[in-house]
Amino acid sequence: MSLQDAIKTYHDLLTDEMAAESQAQLDDQLQRRGLYFGDRPLCTVLRPRFLMPDQYSYLRRSIHPLLEAFCKISNAAVEDAEFRQQFRLDEWEEKLMEINPGYSSHTPLSRLDAFFLTESGDLNFTEYNAEVPAASAYNDVLTKVFLGLPVMGQFLREYVVNPLMTRHDVLHVLLQAYKEWGGTGRPNIAILDWREVPTYSEFELFIRFFEGQGFVCRIIDPRDVEYKNGRLSAADFPIDLIYKRVLITELIERGGLDHPVVKAVADGNVCMVNPFQCKILYKKASLAVLSDERNSHMFSEEEYTAIRKHIPWTRVMEERKTSYGDVPVDLIPFILKYQDRFVLKPNDDYGGRGIVLGWQTNTSGWEQAVEDALKTPYVVQERVPIPEEPYPSMVDGRLQIFDRMLDTAPFIFYGNYVDGCLTRLSNDPLLNVSAGGGSSVPTFVVSER
Repeated sequence: MSLQDAIKTYHDLLTDEMAAESQAQLDDQLQRRGLYFGDRPLCTVLRPRFLMPDQYSYLRRSIHPLLEAFCKISNAAVEDAEFRQQFRLDEWEEKLMEINPGYSSHTPLSRLDAFFLTESGDLNFTEYNAEVPAASAYNDVLTKVFLGLPVMGQFLREYVVNPLMTRHDVLHVLLQAYKEWGGTGRPNIAILDWREVPTYSEFELFIRFFEGQGFVCRIIDPRDVEYKNGRLSAADFPIDLIYKRVLITELIERGGLDHPVVKAVADGNVCMVNPFQCKILYKKASLAVLSDERNSHMFSEEEYTAIRKHIPWTRVMEERKTSYGDVPVDLIPFILKYQDRFVLKPNDDYGGRGIVLGWQTNTSGWEQAVEDALKTPYVVQERVPIPEEPYPSMVDGRLQIFDRMLDTAPFIFYGNYVDGCLTRLSNDPLLNVSAGGGSSVPTFVVSER
């Protein structure tokens, strides 16, 4: 049995009647459960992502040595200001690195974003979302929605379908960090972000889960907190533990380094997950630090092999000589000459903003993009193949199945292991829901009965 067999079986079950019934139930569930990114439905297709057991195992095994390597460079960056320069932190970020979070991990909650050609095993991790990895709750609830669709009821007769839930992992990580920080009892949890963000509906899903586990939790806007007498609070709600979903850059831009949250964390009077040190690995330059030949001595043979195999060639944009494979090159002339091989990414941004794809840009546009990228922290990364799979959707009342590009974004916990996976579909190679397009689908590990 192959992945294609499972996909074909599912698609064959989608008769006109079954597709219409399943779509109606999907629409109803999205509405009932608040599965919207802003005003857009989170999912627009009728099939979830399938992985075979050996493919999911390969994904998890491949990531483990990379996580050890990421941990090494993050620890080195915190301890050594000179080494930290490779990550191109801003001056205000440097100051935040001095704040001890009270627990050991710099990235207790994170997500690696990859492109996975499941048939060949070609797996490339292109970004490390180490600051505010979203979609865990969305993914869990979408999983429940798809398990209840009429077509899934028929599919379950032939296949064992294992869901990949993760909200419980998020809660365990938060509580472990709180305990290591020195907290006791059941903490009051604040989900911290701006009230106008499009992911607000996911915070509400987390609230329901946390409260269902017996925890008091509120969604708190950073503009509503105050820090008095060693206590961080929002109105009448004292905060013990922050589940930080606000971007650090936005928090500092709006509130400065004197923001009550910064002061409370610095004073050790509130526990915040993820800590300010997560900024190090959130930088796109973290992949450049991993793949740069200047740092190869830092890694074990297993780690170095995994980096070479799964981290695309990445360099910080600067005038320098480096190596491409085993060939010495002059960086800027090299990427100007071979623009179809490369993508430019801002060192610190999200949602696909500022990304320039060399193969979709004319020569003069690429030359200008390279010139601009030298003026502000950017990285250049080697192009990787983007997989496609067929997905069914209802268009004008008719079922249509066509190929969509997809990514593979496993959730990482304690900076140590994989549990669960986000999958995003798109017709655009940026594959980012927050960029204004695409669709999220839950991921299931399937095997034949």
